[in-house]
Amino acid sequence: MLKEFKAFVMRGNVLDLAIAVILGAAFGKIVTSFTSDILMPPLGLLLGKVDMTNLFIDLSGQHHATLAEAKAAGAATINYGLFLNAVVDFLIVAFVIFLIIRQVNRLKGPAPVEAPKTRECPECLTPVPALAHRCSACTSVLPPPTVAIV
Repeated sequence: MLKEFKAFVMRGNVLDLAIAVILGAAFGKIVTSFTSDILMPPLGLLLGKVDMTNLFIDLSGQHHATLAEAKAAGAATINYGLFLNAVVDFLIVAFVIFLIIRQVNRLKGPAPVEAPKTRECPECLTPVPALAHRCSACTSVLPPPTVAIV
């Protein structure tokens, strides 16, 4: 069983996936820092000197100046500022993934065109295998295929 597990882990796809998860987690931290430390402060300044992380609704009925105060008091809150940060994080990550996938697809090029596997008999219009010399329905002799079949 240990031998099978080792063979499973050492397959290329599993290692690639593990590396992708680790890089994705690191990239997520960078995007989160970018959002909360670089992008949202100027946006909050434009919206009237608002700290986006302190946008919350206090459900306890008391007034707390900051989210930290509300958490310390044990108040139930809806933290929509933190939610907005998470949404911006997601949109940035999704856009970067879109750009990467788009570039990979562009580098791959168009998919190769596959040769047809059947063709029609010119006499009875029955589909016959592309390499056939006679039609199985009407037994007429078929012309050679016009497309090279590999």
